[in-house]
Amino acid sequence: MSIIDQFRLDGKIALVTGASYGIGFAIAKGFAQAGAAIVFNDINQELVDKGLAAYKEAGINAKGYVCDVTDEAAVNAMVKKIEADVGVIDILVNNAGIIKRIPMHEMSAAEFRQVIDVDLNGPFIVSKAVIPGMIKKGHGKIINICSMMSELGRETVSAYAAAKGGLKMLTRNICSEYGEHNIQCNGLGPGYIATPQTAPLRTEGHPFNSFIIAKTPAARWGTPEDLVGPAIFLASEASNFVNGHILYVDGGILAYIGKQP
Repeated sequence: MSIIDQFRLDGKIALVTGASYGIGFAIAKGFAQAGAAIVFNDINQELVDKGLAAYKEAGINAKGYVCDVTDEAAVNAMVKKIEADVGVIDILVNNAGIIKRIPMHEMSAAEFRQVIDVDLNGPFIVSKAVIPGMIKKGHGKIINICSMMSELGRETVSAYAAAKGGLKMLTRNICSEYGEHNIQCNGLGPGYIATPQTAPLRTEGHPFNSFIIAKTPAARWGTPEDLVGPAIFLASEASNFVNGHILYVDGGILAYIGKQP
């Protein structure tokens, strides 16, 4: 096998959660271009339909499922349906997530639990559902979408940082527990990415926009496409001896203390 062929995903079935749009959609689209069959879920039919239309426009024959990643019974049923419809999952990307920007002293315990449920319990539930199939196949790739908040704290994101820090350690523990089954579990840690959700923060002259550009050695926001190559690497045979690693795609923010004022 040539080195380029090691990055191909031909014949692989990839489940990307929450991939109707944004980062998840970009990663799934890249996987499809590398040869993988794409299945995805979202929280309601409207979002699934939006995703299906976007994949069709991109020339990708994806299959979409309505499923709440925090509902263990629903996730188990979805995985069984995917296995019946397409086959046993080779690649899982735990992308579905939420954030609530609320000062910690104003955040309710219910709001904190909701973020933990989606961003940490969700990846646990979906990984748990696909691992038995991967064990039977003798291989598998799990990619957890972590965050710079897996390493850093920031105002108003206590629940998100707690969840993403926990996800980093869940990643390492899946590696520790299932590496002997030829399952590699790694994390992908995006920096600040230009998506529709961050559009209000990226307007010219917005203080946060200026702050991020000044804190990033690359001097720009990332794009969803910046994550595709690293994700393909972690999903492919090229990363067969990479396990329990968090690959930060952040333009250098975590390496940089910032300019002197």
